[in-house]
Amino acid sequence: SPGIPPFICAHLVNLYSKLDLPAAAASALASDPSPTVVSFTAFISGAAQHARPLPALSAFAAMLRLGLRPNDFTFPSAFKAAASAPPRSAAGPQIHALAIRFGYLPADAFVSCAALDMYFKTGRLGLARRLFEEMPNRNVVAWNAVMTNAVLDGRPLETVQAYFGLREAGGMPNVVSVCAFFNACAGALLLLPGSQFHGFVVKCGFDMDVSVSNAMVDFYGKCRCAEKAKMVFDAMRVRNSVSWCSMVVAYAQNGAEEDAFAVYLGARRAGEEPTDFMVSSVLTTCAGLLGLDLGRALHAVAVRSCIDANIFVASALVDMYGKCGGVEDAQHVFSDMPQRNLVTWNAMIGGHANIGDAINALAVFSDMIASGETAPNYITLVNVITACSRGGLTKEGYELFETMRERFGIEPRTEHYACVVDLLGRAGMEERAYEIIQRMPMRPSISLWGALLGACKMHGKTELGRIAAEKLFELDPQDSGNHVLLSNMLASAGRWAEATYVRKEMKDVGIKKDPGCSWITWKNGVHVFHAKDTKHEMNSEIRALLAKLKKQMQASGYMPDTQYSLYDLEEEEKESEVFQHSEKLALAYGLIHIPPGVPIRITKNLRICVDCHRAFKFISGIVDREIIVRDNNRFHHFKQYECSCKDYW
Repeated sequence: SPGIPPFICAHLVNLYSKLDLPAAAASALASDPSPTVVSFTAFISGAAQHARPLPALSAFAAMLRLGLRPNDFTFPSAFKAAASAPPRSAAGPQIHALAIRFGYLPADAFVSCAALDMYFKTGRLGLARRLFEEMPNRNVVAWNAVMTNAVLDGRPLETVQAYFGLREAGGMPNVVSVCAFFNACAGALLLLPGSQFHGFVVKCGFDMDVSVSNAMVDFYGKCRCAEKAKMVFDAMRVRNSVSWCSMVVAYAQNGAEEDAFAVYLGARRAGEEPTDFMVSSVLTTCAGLLGLDLGRALHAVAVRSCIDANIFVASALVDMYGKCGGVEDAQHVFSDMPQRNLVTWNAMIGGHANIGDAINALAVFSDMIASGETAPNYITLVNVITACSRGGLTKEGYELFETMRERFGIEPRTEHYACVVDLLGRAGMEERAYEIIQRMPMRPSISLWGALLGACKMHGKTELGRIAAEKLFELDPQDSGNHVLLSNMLASAGRWAEATYVRKEMKDVGIKKDPGCSWITWKNGVHVFHAKDTKHEMNSEIRALLAKLKKQMQASGYMPDTQYSLYDLEEEEKESEVFQHSEKLALAYGLIHIPPGVPIRITKNLRICVDCHRAFKFISGIVDREIIVRDNNRFHHFKQYECSCKDYW
């Protein structure tokens, strides 16, 4: 009201601005009969700090109209607001001109650094570099502005150069400089310079700062040195939420999902509250572990912590459920999200692709285009073409590949070529796939030749399969899977001498085949089975159940598929061979222990064989159970004599 003294109004403006109460702050400022530069600066500063650039810039203009002169605190706040103003806004350069007019630029280091940061954040790199060169006093804050913005813009080498520029100019880095250097080394995977810098950091005592230690954990994690990251983490006297999250991510990035989850549990025991970043990071480890139950437990944690609606947590949930085969759960989370980003859309499309549901993958892709929320990227198209490949929609997938450059401005990468080779190969068009490989502008990768070899095995194209296999032997001579695939292809064609020769070649050069194994989880225990396994404590019960199931299946019309048996055996011996595969043993264990109504989930390290796939369809109908198998390629949902892949895998 008009009766409030001016100094009280100024304090109220400052208070409400800091508390992010814009309406109250504006009312207090309007109530001041004679506002000062202090009142306006408090309002501009509060609005800028809380990402409200337009009110801040409006207040700056109103202050000028009243004839008030901005000071060395007003200008940095105005530059901060201009840094987050709408694109193409001319506010930044206009404020710069005013600062020169009032004598603050380039002499005042504080104002100069704010202007410098504004130019970097608005993408005006030329003006930023020119201003930096004109600065008579380049303090560490100015150098930090160059370094941090270069990291944020994906120019890590510029950060490294700026750091050495600071040192050559006689400046001493501070915590911000050190963190920026480690972030740059992490971004460019500069392990050696980063490791050497670690020694300098310890020598100068910077390692005692929690932010620096967090940056080092992140650096070593991104450079594939999880153990060094753990060494830094263990040496930290003080840890915060970022410390725990950084260690979780370091393990997750290096394929150590169990260790990542153990760190999360350690954080909870240490009293850390689950944050959006922590929960989303741990959810990625559940996706890697295919730990659906763990993921559901974390979903409950997110709901209890009121962070399940956070876009990063929700996107991680969609990704986790999709990768763990819980596509219906992924769809529920996806449908409830108030807003979605590119990661969310990609995760939902990828979830459908995992189970070969091409129809729904294409439907989500169409919704994504129609929503206009975000444009697809190269990962989106990889997921859609993969879904078409696994779902048998050859025409739709190939058409998308052919038009992706024209429709979306995305140049086909190696991953897209691998998908389309798989697409055509699965449809029996291996020769056309081979033509595409020969025409592609980049060198064919292992995944491309692997897709072609797999297709040739599926359709018995042994000669073209040999060409693909020879290319794979050149690119990755130690991979046993390629040799085994060629051997199996020759064996299925009855060319036993050649298949045996391939196996002998493997033995001669010391290549060992990865043994096939399947595992199933029950009551916090993981039960692992190998082919012909007789060591399990329930071996007798498992064998008895399998014998019973075999009779029931044969009565329903099941005939064992022995075309991929590896040796030149008699037919009866082949039937015995295929009925001792690891996934069948795991299934029998699941049927004995897991109660009716609960899906049986089995994971296999290799591709499920044709006979096991056929047998599981029969068993799902005979015992009326849902069986979910995750092999090294995709999910198979068996229910009532059918599989989600519709026998196209």
